Amino acid sequence: MPKGYIIAHITVNDPEAYQEYIIRDTPILERLGGRFIVRGGTSETVEGDTQNRHVVIEFPDYETARRAYHDPEYQEVAEIRRRTATSTIILVEGS
Repeated sequence: MPKGYIIAHITVNDPEAYQEYIIRDTPILERLGGRFIVRGGTSETVEGDTQNRHVVIEFPDYETARRAYHDPEYQEVAEIRRRTATSTIILVEGS
């Protein structure tokens, strides 16, 4: 069965306040089956427009990734990200 992924491209506008999001979202997404594959780190955009930070979270399948993103507890914490960063969040089915 193909894996599911949440891929996030983020520009943090308030780094201090964004830390609360990182602290609170990690245990929620891990409890919902997620495994952080990429979380920040050095990156280089070689084509196109992008954000400054990139995150890839792997899930057992697409539906699990979808449920995790829409989970009410995660959505409550996601409001912190929405207030402190500009982000594009993508749900992807992959191998």
